[in-house]
Amino acid sequence: MSAPHPGVGEPQGRGPLRRIAVMGAGSWGTTFAKVLGDAAASHGADRAIRVWGRSREVVADINAHRNAKYLDEIDLPGAITASTDPAEVLGGAQLVVLAVPAQSLREQLLLWRGHIPDGAIVMSLMKGLEIGTDKRMSEVIADVASIPAERIAVLSGPNLALEIARCEPTASVVACSDPEVAHWIAEACTAPYFRPYMSTDVVGVEIGGIVKNVIALAVGICEGKSMGDNTKATVITRGLAETTRLAVALGGDPQTMAGLAGLGDLVATCSSKLSRNHTAGSLLGQGLSVEEVGLRMTQVAEGIKSAAAVYELAQRLGVDMPITAAVVAVLKGKLPVDQLEPLLLARQLKSEGD
Repeated sequence: MSAPHPGVGEPQGRGPLRRIAVMGAGSWGTTFAKVLGDAAASHGADRAIRVWGRSREVVADINAHRNAKYLDEIDLPGAITASTDPAEVLGGAQLVVLAVPAQSLREQLLLWRGHIPDGAIVMSLMKGLEIGTDKRMSEVIADVASIPAERIAVLSGPNLALEIARCEPTASVVACSDPEVAHWIAEACTAPYFRPYMSTDVVGVEIGGIVKNVIALAVGICEGKSMGDNTKATVITRGLAETTRLAVALGGDPQTMAGLAGLGDLVATCSSKLSRNHTAGSLLGQGLSVEEVGLRMTQVAEGIKSAAAVYELAQRLGVDMPITAAVVAVLKGKLPVDQLEPLLLARQLKSEGD
């Protein structure tokens, strides 16, 4: 029989989690800070959560227990404070949560790495591949900050920030090569409305979160062109097959793709009007250029940034990803969006499982 779980605020293995740094004051970073605060409050745990933000206005708003720019009028827990000084935020942190745009991570870590406390666990909330290196965010963290794999974690799943900030029930996956670290983090972010599961499949969890953004662009394009639900369901399903092939080629577990970090995240991102990638795809399908989409949107659609890196990685590994290929061709201006449809299912006839 398994041992009983310790209460939140007394995570297993590493002792109580009292001080957390969240690097990024956008919608997801602020929302996850709220999850951590609500988790602590619901179990009477003493916890300080410090958020780093670039904007003085956003930081001031968070210190007034709001982030109206990203989360409307949702109240934030009193345990959350914010600063524009990364050294101040990182000082003494046991857990460092990274929630910046994926393509800015390396540049930011070069500035922050000297302030990350020795022994701290670093967790990525980001869902992207680095352009130019095709590295996953956990790999960038290891590369730049020289942090060993057993101290690097990732969180992924259906993470539409505004819904979670509204305390609408959801679940996600915390993955780390050290299962005790995954458990420690999961205990710390278990809130009444947020249920984390644990995994050691860091590769699979990350790839699920990365590729779903590209598939969401494809589904959004279909919606922008007023295609029906059959088409969108087909793209989602075959997109999951593409994601699984890439994850397995990198050493991931195919079962991960059937869970929250695979199918769960894919369905949410491809279906919701709150999804930035779905929204960006819909605008592309309506005939806007990539540049026009960028001007229209207030937050980064990671799929636009990462799609080419995903396809490059797939080609290097010999993984067939026709939907991703078609999306990349549209983004690079090599394929008019009106000619996308035939390429979405451009594979030789074969068994569905292949």
